[in-house]
Amino acid sequence: MSARVVFCGVGAIGSTAAVLCRCLEATLVVIDFDRVESKNLLAQAFVKQSVGKNKAEALKAQLLNFHSVKAEAFGVRVTAENVATLGAGATLLVDCFDNAASRAVLSTHAQAAGVPLVHAAISGDGTFGLVRWDERFVPDLEDHAGQATCEGGVHLPMVGLLAATLARTVQDFVTTGARRDSMVGLAAVTPTS
Repeated sequence: MSARVVFCGVGAIGSTAAVLCRCLEATLVVIDFDRVESKNLLAQAFVKQSVGKNKAEALKAQLLNFHSVKAEAFGVRVTAENVATLGAGATLLVDCFDNAASRAVLSTHAQAAGVPLVHAAISGDGTFGLVRWDERFVPDLEDHAGQATCEGGVHLPMVGLLAATLARTVQDFVTTGARRDSMVGLAAVTPTS
């Protein structure tokens, strides 16, 4: 049976990492309630024709049209009420949210369901990022709710490094079961476990 990898949040980090996972022997599932805006084109894996469309549906179409990858998409917000349905059958949950509340909903579900969960996060100032498995992840409080970290492509090099590190972490888990954490900086990517 093929792995089922569920990307929760497909903004800058999630959309890029999902595209980088397109060659995995896995079903890719993308979840996001938001719509693609013109400003998203600077730091996210969306094309101009996707502006105005739901991010999950747009990414699903791009994966199919550009890479012949059939993904599943859910254009909804992940909540405590729907997380079990959205995560049903997941081999791996991937947290690419930009807010602590959504991370907590996903973490609570993953722990209760016994499903592995890996988090990816970038600092508000774009100086570092991390990829960390749920059992070792302690979310920091945000500077302010919904703080944008990737607007306008300001932190694009960090987004690229972090998304690639996350994609490699997903790949390693799907192919070998490995669970490595990483700290990412502009000078280096350092495994921490």
